Amino acid sequence: MTNREQYTPGPANLARVQKDGEKWTLVLVRDLHHSPEKVWQALTDPAHLREWAPFDVDGNMGTTGATVKLSTVGAPKLHVTETTITRADAPKLLEYGWGANDMRWELEAAGNGTRLTLWATIPRNFISMGAAGWHICFDVLDHLLDGAPLGRMVAGDAMKFGGWQRLNAEYAKQFGIEAPNWPPQAAQKS
Repeated sequence: MTNREQYTPGPANLARVQKDGEKWTLVLVRDLHHSPEKVWQALTDPAHLREWAPFDVDGNMGTTGATVKLSTVGAPKLHVTETTITRADAPKLLEYGWGANDMRWELEAAGNGTRLTLWATIPRNFISMGAAGWHICFDVLDHLLDGAPLGRMVAGDAMKFGGWQRLNAEYAKQFGIEAPNWPPQAAQKS
């Protein structure tokens, strides 16, 4: 049995939504048992991002002012966004845009590891879906850093996974919203 076949995501946790009118920001926190330097590399290096993130990138994201192209993985239609890294303070803070959404990653040394916090603006009607997707991405990242890769699970691939459906419902309840029924009648594999 592979690591992926044994994988089941944990419960929705350590997430909240900051609301500013129609602009909603997901704040998702994960404690990782790896140094901020190692986590920073996973957030900025294209080869590492290709293993866990919902996008591919054509260059290193670790330098303020760098311009890169983010290509969404698994979307029905290829979506490429050119972005400039607005802030890269290794290994503490990374900020950039992804399409119309702002992304902010904060890394804080915590014991022998890192507390990773993501702030991501997500349209209100997709906030629980985004939380479920990023939750799974964080799990995949954690396994990758532990040397037990699961393989990237994003977009439609993640949505077909039963754990994503459960997380979507749990995050919707946590945020006080109705869970979107998407994808309709998704395959349940949890």
